[in-house]
Amino acid sequence: MKKFLLLALVLVLAQSLMAGGGGQQTAPAASGGSSSAPSSSGPYDSLQPVTLIFGSGTAPGAAGDLWGIAFCENVEKITGGKLKINYFGNSQLGVDTELQQQMLAGDIDIVSCQPAQTTSFVKEVAVFDLPMAFAKYNAQAIDKALNNSSFTKLINDGYAKAGMVCLGFLQGATFREMTSNREVRKLADFQGIKIRTMDSKFHVMFWKSLGTNPTPLPFTELYLSLQQGVVDAQENANDTNVSAMFFEVQKFLVNTHHILYLNQFLMNKKRFDSLAPAYQDAIRKAVAQATGTLSPNMQKINDDNKAVMIQKGMTSIDFPPSFVDDVVAKADGVYKAIRAEIGDPIVDALINELKAAQK
Repeated sequence: MKKFLLLALVLVLAQSLMAGGGGQQTAPAASGGSSSAPSSSGPYDSLQPVTLIFGSGTAPGAAGDLWGIAFCENVEKITGGKLKINYFGNSQLGVDTELQQQMLAGDIDIVSCQPAQTTSFVKEVAVFDLPMAFAKYNAQAIDKALNNSSFTKLINDGYAKAGMVCLGFLQGATFREMTSNREVRKLADFQGIKIRTMDSKFHVMFWKSLGTNPTPLPFTELYLSLQQGVVDAQENANDTNVSAMFFEVQKFLVNTHHILYLNQFLMNKKRFDSLAPAYQDAIRKAVAQATGTLSPNMQKINDDNKAVMIQKGMTSIDFPPSFVDDVVAKADGVYKAIRAEIGDPIVDALINELKAAQK
């Protein structure tokens, strides 16, 4: 008898599931004919869910890391969770060069990074290595030159040829600065300093033009190299300098302003083009929102981190306005080398658009 009742109960449950559409349950309608189901995600309702992989080499808490996190939150909110981003920061998937290689191979979809390591894939990006190119300009002028000018088309064409799409730049007219255990107050003081640089031929060329001995080293080895005196100095944005605790092994913050602190938001072009237009629009909107949130705070982030280094005992050194032109004169060979590699049009476009935007 018990077996019969159990069998009957199973049959009744099976019939109720079939009546409900194969096991999918719909939310009951509330009074007035409205549904208690989650709010509509608009143009994304009919789209299949998509998950993208996003890699970054940025240190936790640095501006680039905050940018990436804000983007992920924005895109999921915009699409009602239909487009999700799996974010791996702090070089979990590799350093910048490795991340871009993986992106171009289609193993990951999105990368945010600074431009120096992108020159191996997009030669035009070397324009961002022009020493002191941005040092005289404010954030608004730089933003216009990068995102809404004749330069914009030229640089975007370069990314596209390499199989990338650049969806945005993050900057706030802050810069990579030098830290050192040797005091530097004039050009002659750079002579003979052993400085760690990124593995970029134009960065190495620049520091050689100032008389230093540049040594590319992996970032993971830098703290110990400074501590042990393998190198005397290094250069990075101030948020990175603080997150890496270089104030423990460096005496001077030398405000050189030599390279713009710039992050790029890059995506595999084939992957981006394969997405539904609504998802493409959502990604662009999410990047723009994240940029709009972070950019106005870049100067404060820089100043706050600078204050931390001073509070921790470092001496901050500034230069007179003439320093910029003096350095450009010393680095004339770097300008010529970059022009020879990427062509005059894109270099001239950047320089001219910056000047026009500052007026």
